[in-house]
Amino acid sequence: MSLSCRGGSTMPGILLGDEFPNFEADTTVGRVKFHDFLGKSWGILFSHPRDFTPVCTTELARAAKLSGEFAKRDVKMIALSIDSVEDHINWCKDVMAFNGEGKSTLPYPIIADHKRELSVQLGMLDPDERDKDGMALTARCVFVIGPDKKLKLSILYPATTGRNFDELLRVIDSLQLTARKKVATPVDWKPGDKVMVIPSLSDAEAATLFPNGVTTKEVPSGKTYLRFTQP
Repeated sequence: MSLSCRGGSTMPGILLGDEFPNFEADTTVGRVKFHDFLGKSWGILFSHPRDFTPVCTTELARAAKLSGEFAKRDVKMIALSIDSVEDHINWCKDVMAFNGEGKSTLPYPIIADHKRELSVQLGMLDPDERDKDGMALTARCVFVIGPDKKLKLSILYPATTGRNFDELLRVIDSLQLTARKKVATPVDWKPGDKVMVIPSLSDAEAATLFPNGVTTKEVPSGKTYLRFTQP
């Protein structure tokens, strides 16, 4: 499996539906074997370019603020960058200070990938962002992994753009709902909104599965594919 990179070269990566690698790595809470770390929970792994940098500090601080929301959804959080465990531990104090909290540790671990082995394996390196030695830095990747250890979502941001962790909670809500029910979530959906019946379900099946009723939006084509229901 590989992802195309610049200049015609390739680098390893992971695609939706693939089993996420059961890697082992050093972290701020000790040595971790990823599948054991997840257990039967969902997981979110997010990388950042470097410790002690401005955008990354705001991101990990926001992730810390929302750690309770991720826990409510049975999602285990883990971060990653190419810095050492020692750097991670020292930087955590800055991150928590940015939040105005007296604690010096984050509510989730950070993976140390100073040899870039995991970053290469997962296709996380940004060819345009390099350190003082000319080595590629990790981009702002997001991976959401299901309890079956398969990749459910991946998002890649450039180093200059901070992520929206409220949006990550929203997509996890969608992923968890659509894993349980035969529905899809429309544009700008949020919990409590109507959802869409998937096209593969017949009207009879939909009527049985959705006792709250199904409404169909009429469109000029006359096709009845825009079916909504309350989950």
